[in-house]
Amino acid sequence: MKTRILYVEDEPFLGKIVRETLESQGFEVYLVADGAKVISMVGTTKPDICVLDVMLPNVNGFTLGKQIKGAYPHLPVIFLTAKVETEDIITGFNSGGTDYIRKPFSVKELIVRINNQLKLAKHTSHGETKISGDIALGKVVFKPDIMELHVPGEVIKLSSRESEILTMLISGINECVERKTILKTIWGDDSFFNSRNLDVYIRKIRGYLSAEPGIEILTLKGKGYRVVCK
Repeated sequence: MKTRILYVEDEPFLGKIVRETLESQGFEVYLVADGAKVISMVGTTKPDICVLDVMLPNVNGFTLGKQIKGAYPHLPVIFLTAKVETEDIITGFNSGGTDYIRKPFSVKELIVRINNQLKLAKHTSHGETKISGDIALGKVVFKPDIMELHVPGEVIKLSSRESEILTMLISGINECVERKTILKTIWGDDSFFNSRNLDVYIRKIRGYLSAEPGIEILTLKGKGYRVVCK
C-alpha cells in the first residue's frame, strides 16, 4: 500500500510540482488548497502524514495543526513556511508540528524528512522509542504513554517530539546523552536547522521542569546533555 500524504498548499504551481514529484517517488498525494477543507480531508483520506503550508486561506496551518493533533495525536505534521524566527518555530511545535521546513525548500529534502517522520511514527507505535510506566522526577511525573508531564498544579500536554526528547534524556539520567545522538535518532541528521530546533525544544523542556528545582538539564559543551537529580 502506498504511503498517503495530505499536502496543503495554496500556491497552484508549487503544489503541482511538489505533488507530481512525490507521486513519481511512489507516494499517494492528496493536494488541498483551502484550509477550511483540511479537517474533513484528514477524516476521509486517512493520511499517514500531513504536510502543511502555514499561510493558507480561511484557516492557517498552525490552527490546522492544533486541530489535527487534537483528533489524531500520533499523526506526523510537517510545516512549510518562510517564517524562521525562533518564536515562529515555537508556535509551530506548540501547534502540533513534528518537523518544520523553511521555504524555499528542495523536494528531495522534503522526501527525506517525510520518510524520517514516518519511521519515527512507526517506531513509536511499536514501542521501540518509548519507555513504559510513569517516571517520577521529584514532584514532576512524566507519563510517556500519554505524553503528559504532571507538575505541581498543572498537567502539560507534550508534543510527540517533546516526549521523544524527554524520553531519551531520562533514559540516560545522570549520564551524558550526546547531542548528535538525539539529532540523528529523532530528526535523522544533525544539520544546523535541526540543531536549532533541538535548542528550542530543550529550552521548552527546561521550562516545564523548572517547577522541580531538584531536576536540572545540564548542557555539556561540545557533547550533549545530562539530566541530574539533586
